Amino acid sequence: MSRKAKGLSAAKVRTAKPGRYGDGNGLYLFVKPNGSRFWLFRYVRQDHMREMGLGRAGADPGAVPLAEAREKAGELMRLVRSGVDPLAQREADAAAAKAEAQQAAVRGITFRTVTGKCIEAHEAAWRNPKHRAQWRNTLDTYAMPHFGDVPVAEVTTAHVLAALEPIWRTKAETATRVRGRIEAVLDYATALKWREGENPAHWRGHLSNLLPARRKVAPVEHHAALPWREAGSFMTALRKQAGVSAQALEFTILTAARSGEVLGATWGEIDLRVKIWTVAAPRMKAGKEHRVPLAEPALAVLAEMAKQRLTDDPDTYVFPGGKPGKSLSVMALAMVLRRMERGDLTVHGFRSSFRDWCAEATSYQREVAEAALAHTLGDKTEAAYQRGDMLAKRAQLMAAWATFCARPMAEGGSVTPIRAAG
Repeated sequence: MSRKAKGLSAAKVRTAKPGRYGDGNGLYLFVKPNGSRFWLFRYVRQDHMREMGLGRAGADPGAVPLAEAREKAGELMRLVRSGVDPLAQREADAAAAKAEAQQAAVRGITFRTVTGKCIEAHEAAWRNPKHRAQWRNTLDTYAMPHFGDVPVAEVTTAHVLAALEPIWRTKAETATRVRGRIEAVLDYATALKWREGENPAHWRGHLSNLLPARRKVAPVEHHAALPWREAGSFMTALRKQAGVSAQALEFTILTAARSGEVLGATWGEIDLRVKIWTVAAPRMKAGKEHRVPLAEPALAVLAEMAKQRLTDDPDTYVFPGGKPGKSLSVMALAMVLRRMERGDLTVHGFRSSFRDWCAEATSYQREVAEAALAHTLGDKTEAAYQRGDMLAKRAQLMAAWATFCARPMAEGGSVTPIRAAG
């Protein structure tokens, strides 16, 4: 219970026994049983008594003197009389100070810093070092000169446009990737509450209103592909080429696989007993395991490569490069085409040749052909129902493709569509 008094003195503040001692104007001295002393400000707010600490009292270093405590209490009482709740005001002031401190900290976090953290957080999920390097290099080249040192919270549409406009019409594919990477970095910053509001690199409904669509400034460039009717003649010429590179290119054509999947193939992925090559999910573009049925000509290529195998280690490459532990490079496959005086073609284009052959010379379903190419079905409903990989049908398809590639077509000859079995 508080003890009434005309007022406190400095001596009494130092010597008062445990209890509460009023000084007037809502100021109280509170002495605990252990002798600790504190100043309290008591006031009524909406019929409720509230207490607010004003610091330590007494003679200890750092204690609030009586005169200062009275001054604080007087200021607080004036707030109460004006309708302000001092405790609520203190909490609001503390929240504002915390927010200001956070904003000050965020102002020191630049787009460059966030980019490094974003890449570090996500690079483990990226398939290869080349992809990680491309992320860094494109942003270093096109974004950092314009706003790399700008606080990430202050990056605006004007900054993004400054990076994109110079290359949007001349390097459309690169510009599109840069935009997407800027958007990802800014989304990362927003998730960590380092920035607020809309993402200025967002395309739909934002940059789409400020920049022309990519298809309008850069027509889609297809990989130069061999006309499918010439596959047999090309394969005949290819089989006259010697070396691991020629064998790898033939295997690539016969399996309709991507060059990176073939060049990274190891003996541990090959099951000759069941005639299946299994490419693990991390090595696939879609991030999903892919089983490739091997036709007899593809198995013949593997038999030739097995003769050159120097170890039983399953992790060794099927198509080794010139240096120990290294695979062939994509350039090695391209050099085969040049030696054949077919520099007009690309390795990736043979996948298009295969797809055109499927559509024009066979009766196999589109889904079978797309599965052979390890393409993800664009229709989500269709993909939901297509749970298997149609391996048996694909085995028949790949065998038919291998047979077709072994038969040079006479000029002007006709093609009889291959019927899908079953």
